[in-house]
Amino acid sequence: MARALSVEPVAATTAAELSIVMLAGDGRGDPPSAMALREACARLGVSHQVIVAGAARPIPDSDVGIARAAAPGYGAALAAGLAAATGQWVLTLDASEAAGAPAIVQALWRQRQEAEVLVAARHGRGAWWCAPARLLESFCRRALSLSVRDLSSHVRMYRRDVVASLTLASRGVEALAEILIRVEAEGWRIREVAVTGRAGGSVRLGLACLASLLRLWRLRNSVGAADYDHRAWDSPIWLQRYWQRARHRIVLEAVGERAPVLDVGCGSSRIIADLPRAIGLDIRQNTLRWLGRRHSRLVRATGARLPFADASLEAVIHSQVIEHLPDDPAILAECHRVLRPGGVLVLGTPDYARPLWWGLEWVHSRLMPGGHTREHVTRFTRRSLTDRLTCAGFEILACRYVGGCEMIFTARRL
Repeated sequence: MARALSVEPVAATTAAELSIVMLAGDGRGDPPSAMALREACARLGVSHQVIVAGAARPIPDSDVGIARAAAPGYGAALAAGLAAATGQWVLTLDASEAAGAPAIVQALWRQRQEAEVLVAARHGRGAWWCAPARLLESFCRRALSLSVRDLSSHVRMYRRDVVASLTLASRGVEALAEILIRVEAEGWRIREVAVTGRAGGSVRLGLACLASLLRLWRLRNSVGAADYDHRAWDSPIWLQRYWQRARHRIVLEAVGERAPVLDVGCGSSRIIADLPRAIGLDIRQNTLRWLGRRHSRLVRATGARLPFADASLEAVIHSQVIEHLPDDPAILAECHRVLRPGGVLVLGTPDYARPLWWGLEWVHSRLMPGGHTREHVTRFTRRSLTDRLTCAGFEILACRYVGGCEMIFTARRL
């Protein structure tokens, strides 16, 4: 969503270490002062620039840059401020919090190597009237599967290259939740840093998230999210939970104690997590970024050209991958090439000869537009895939089903 952006000159003439973006809200009240923040940066020895986003009135400080967005609202101001920032790191905060922020700035700056996004979290006891706001935030946090407890904290520090390419669709304060969702989807780390301050919550944020909950939920559960498969294991939807666990059990039983093992298109599933000696292969950088903190043996490549020597593996897992790829004989040929004689290929894909799968796919496509089923470009049946495997030089050992319509072949390389 394009926004007209006007950025007036900023103090720093070279790239600063830290850009401070103050959100001026509706622009009413006195112009924000950056003095306390500048002093905090000076004590840390940090080069910085200060930008005010969303201000309707002139700023008396000539060294403060102004970021203006054509669209109204908090989300538009936040996007404008992030776009104007040139520092290696970007600190965002509400202008009303500027006077009390120096200690928080120091706490965040000192922990900047711990994560790409740091959230100043206020978890102390709050007044009784904060309870409704906190309940609203808690509900939204759980619905959106976000680990951050203090969603309404405006004080955050972002590594600029992480947020520079993000496009925010939210116009209001729900942008605070959306930006976390998009960062999670890219596999970056988010960490809360406990700070002194009155715990509370924001009824405004809670209501804004509720109003946009379906859109945010779909965004959080996008199949492109780095942790999509991982979260499906504990999904609140019973069928999804069952499917993940049944598939996991069948695949691991088929692999047994064989090693070395390659998981092609591993995603973030529990299969690769529970095979610590296996090699995970995926083409998506965000998935590998997320998985890299949990698994040490990863490769970025495609299934059509596996970067392994001939006859170097005892088992290859190919679970829920081939239906997303064009029908290319090279895919099975590559599996045959890298397997040792007698090694096994564990190959899972929907059985399009089963009416039940068509029904499940129809329901899923209505609930999750743009989900996995939209990406199925090649459709196999048990008979057609048996023929392909046989022609590729495999002997079928078993074919088991998940839910009566997802088939998982175990085939031995001849």
